[in-house]
Amino acid sequence: MPAAPETAGVTAAKLPSQRGGGRTVAARARAAVAGPHHYWVRLLPVLAVLAAVTRLPSFLRPIWNPDEGFLATQARMLAHGGVLYDTVVDRKPPLVPWLYEGAFWLFGHGSLWPLRSAAVLAQLVTAALLAALARRRWGNRAGATAGIGYLLLSIGLAPEDSQAATFEVFMLPWTVAAVVCADRLRGPRPGPAMRWGSLAGLAVAGAALTKQTGGAVLLPVAWLLWRSAPRRARAAAGLAVGFLAPLLAVALAVGPHRFLFWTVTGSGSYVSASGAWLVAAGRALGNTGILAAACAGVVMPAVYLLARRRRFAESDLWIWLAGSAVAVAAGFQFYGHYYLQLLPPLALLGVAALRRLPRWRRPAAAWTALAACGFLVWGLAAPRCQMDHAGKVASAIAVRTAPGETVLVWGMHPEDYWLSGRAPASRYLTAGFLTNFSGGRGGARVGERYAVPGAWRTFRQEVARRPPALIVDDSRGQPYGPARIPGFRQLLEAGYQRAATADGAVLYVRRS
Repeated sequence: MPAAPETAGVTAAKLPSQRGGGRTVAARARAAVAGPHHYWVRLLPVLAVLAAVTRLPSFLRPIWNPDEGFLATQARMLAHGGVLYDTVVDRKPPLVPWLYEGAFWLFGHGSLWPLRSAAVLAQLVTAALLAALARRRWGNRAGATAGIGYLLLSIGLAPEDSQAATFEVFMLPWTVAAVVCADRLRGPRPGPAMRWGSLAGLAVAGAALTKQTGGAVLLPVAWLLWRSAPRRARAAAGLAVGFLAPLLAVALAVGPHRFLFWTVTGSGSYVSASGAWLVAAGRALGNTGILAAACAGVVMPAVYLLARRRRFAESDLWIWLAGSAVAVAAGFQFYGHYYLQLLPPLALLGVAALRRLPRWRRPAAAWTALAACGFLVWGLAAPRCQMDHAGKVASAIAVRTAPGETVLVWGMHPEDYWLSGRAPASRYLTAGFLTNFSGGRGGARVGERYAVPGAWRTFRQEVARRPPALIVDDSRGQPYGPARIPGFRQLLEAGYQRAATADGAVLYVRRS
């Protein structure tokens, strides 16, 4: 009992000296709990504003490139009862067409602003996931640098490639999410192997169902899972289930044979660069040069470390970059928007390199910000030549046809259908399906024998069953014009006569 007062006295004596320390401990505890919350509360608004600013030019035009026009026309056909991979066809997986269809169902099909807003959200999610990945590996500052740096790099291409709301933009959140989930299996406190493996597989499937080349992220994911030994077996099982289940579900929903044909086996001629290697090489060098200029602030530090053979061992990031480069080269088209897939691993490699080169940080940040401003001005002031042509042709179509009539546009601008408000007479929205023409390959391997297998038979049945009220020959001297494509020439000669022109496109109406 005598000890109690002594203890109380000692405790009381110590209380004054512990008050400050007690408050410090409590403050540190609160900071430890609230730290992540405060971090994201500060960072996410910055990323949101930056995502909106960098994509501001996308809202200033009705359409940026034919891919947007194709998706808009495709979505409207689906909304009016079309069946994907049957009466509505494309060589791409179904997630983005369904996204467009859903946006049109909610907001109407008169504008693409809902899809442009969705693209801003996709870029914000991608940047936030990159920030989370870099923060987990290297700390708060690295996370903020990765998120902000990615958004500044994301417009480092020609505006029609960086501002359009198309496949690559919606693919990137899936690819980064896959790596983030796989990364949870490494480090001192790894998460449950089956859960994170399944989530990584689900994200890889989402990327592949957005665009086939999104599946390239399976390489770094598999590498990270392999390094998660001794739990790699459970992680691999989760990855397999998460990846295969969505693919099988989608295949069953749209028809396994049609799904496999349109996304994998039916594009043999299209992915060949035979006879067009110089065209492919020129486009590759041009777009690589543009992206290199935009990304010099993050590329040069990484190159410097490699040249000096200094320790730079983020092997999964290099595998991610290599897999993305293979995906960009697949098909030998080398369109600029393909290069967007390189940006997430480049941003992370840049952050990793700059951590080892403190003196390079300010010059790298200054160059990246300056380049982003230059590309933003380019997007705001870019000429509208091709899209102006599409607008003129669409206006001519609308004047010469009634709303319920069908139209056949023989060209590579499917946006003419959407802009004119007229339904296409065929499921093949561009002449490329029937001739194998592609701007990425020039005039090589163009002709009826290179068409999608069975396409001409189906095309003839469609136009015979419901002849288009108007045919627009928009070939304008390209190698898929009527002089070189007998099937199209015979269609014109059988029942159509020349009526007018619109900015170089020739309009044919049915004979009385």
